[in-house]
Amino acid sequence: MASAASISHHVMPPRELFMGSGRPVERPSVAASTVSFPSRRRLVARPAHNVEPIRRIDSVVPAATGVSASDMVIEEKREGEEVVDFEKLAAELEDASPLEIMDKALEKFGDDIAIAFSGAEDVALIEYAHLTGRPFRVFSLDTGRLNPETYRFFDEVEKHYDVHIEYMFPDAVEVQTLVRSKGLFSFYEDGHQECCRVRKVRPLRRALKGLKAWITGQRKDQSPGTRAHIPIVQVDPSFEGLDGGPGSLIKWNPVANVEGKDIWNFLRTMNVPVNSLHSQGYVSIGCEPCTRPVLPGQHEREGRWWWEDAKAKECGLHKGNIKEGGDSQRVGVNGNGVAGTVNGTPDILDTQHIINLGRPGIENLLKLENRQEPWLVVLYAPWCQFCQAMEASYVELAEKLSASGIKVGKFRADGDQKPFAQQELQLGSFPTILFFPKHASRPIKYPSEKRDVDSLLAFIDALR
Repeated sequence: MASAASISHHVMPPRELFMGSGRPVERPSVAASTVSFPSRRRLVARPAHNVEPIRRIDSVVPAATGVSASDMVIEEKREGEEVVDFEKLAAELEDASPLEIMDKALEKFGDDIAIAFSGAEDVALIEYAHLTGRPFRVFSLDTGRLNPETYRFFDEVEKHYDVHIEYMFPDAVEVQTLVRSKGLFSFYEDGHQECCRVRKVRPLRRALKGLKAWITGQRKDQSPGTRAHIPIVQVDPSFEGLDGGPGSLIKWNPVANVEGKDIWNFLRTMNVPVNSLHSQGYVSIGCEPCTRPVLPGQHEREGRWWWEDAKAKECGLHKGNIKEGGDSQRVGVNGNGVAGTVNGTPDILDTQHIINLGRPGIENLLKLENRQEPWLVVLYAPWCQFCQAMEASYVELAEKLSASGIKVGKFRADGDQKPFAQQELQLGSFPTILFFPKHASRPIKYPSEKRDVDSLLAFIDALR
């Protein structure tokens, strides 16, 4: 097992192509999904006289007698080069089990691949690797702000599997500069990205520079708007690996198609040790200040960075999941609050007891003189898994209130409507629930994340 230092510092020097003039030749670009791997290499040493364009490796010193190192070059000849189409491979493995996928990844990359372990339910990856019977490596990012339970869990995992976790740490000077200039909890005010960049993304980048592939515990059901389409295996769109340059790192996601409940069934069946925080209501586990338990009916990622928009809930380790183009491109809203479909995703909260409000309707509600009865309105986005999770409760609530004199509505507040909703409707994240009293000019925002029927009824009864 390699040491913790080896994963971050075992980086081959960049190999440049040189012509006779000594000027570097531009490297050919690598296709996004196709990478070449040499199946066999042969290094040939010969005098450097009238040489053709060759590949120079400065770290190799030949031991030939009678010829000085300065007169020698090392020529790399590749035979039987293997070209791998990872989009095709991902399609072939789409219906494979996590164990099959893990075995394929470890077989293909050997000691040049490692499992990224966060200290949560992704311990399943280590169990799958153990079951293959192949040697494997594990690394983890110690941000310095993890829960004590997570550190104890790391120790338990190392002993259970007889494996040495290769810990990566943030740069001490960078952390010191951040904390001295902005304090210990700046992420509550200006977002988590800067802190995550220092404590997680940069250490990860160093770790991956010593690898050719890595294995993650990403699942499609984990995060709204960012992980719904992750493939089983892919050319990493964000980071570089050992050889450097685009296409030099492969990313494996063996449990991409597995639901959270099935992961937990596997862990219980195999008697795998788990983080004790899970028994306290934590599902998704990260740093202590940015993680909290979730309530029944809440999505697991609602326990992470709860003060931010749902779509922002990536720390940067998997930033390649986030698509460019903004809300309107991704969700297909038409500007009137009327829902369409997004990548085949239908609208939600569709029942006769819930009134679908467009922009004119919600603006009328903001005018006290036009309000004849109290209203309860949810600001939502159909792609948001938090909104999807509360759909059953909200529909049931609407049915219960159908004869009460209280109107129940919905307003799609993503896309072009988001700036308006943020400015006029107190939108912070999805879903946001507002109560419009009959005799008050300003709507009252539901302050809790308990979105069950009884909690919502108690909120209404306190204000009606």
